[in-house]
Amino acid sequence: MTNASDLVLVVGHFRLPPERLDEARPMMRRVIDATRREPGCLSYSYAEDVADPGLIRVSEAWESREALAAHFATPHMRQWQEERAGLGLYDRDITRYDVAGAEKL
Repeated sequence: MTNASDLVLVVGHFRLPPERLDEARPMMRRVIDATRREPGCLSYSYAEDVADPGLIRVSEAWESREALAAHFATPHMRQWQEERAGLGLYDRDITRYDVAGAEKL
């Protein structure tokens, strides 16, 4: 079990041109599947906003800052960074939160 004081949450969004979403979905699925297999990844997801075409919401949970840092150095993340630039990704606003405590509701 992860110590809550080490838990890192990543939350935010980015935008893709709506006309590129069909092309982007397999790329996003590939990076999601690979990331979920990484050590220290507790959850990793992208969600399309049904009311705002092209808006992709990001939600991640990591065991530690070190696990998140290792994630950014993986080949699949480097590939995704290149792919998303080619798709025209814009308005990226993603924030890391260090969790001081957690309680199931």
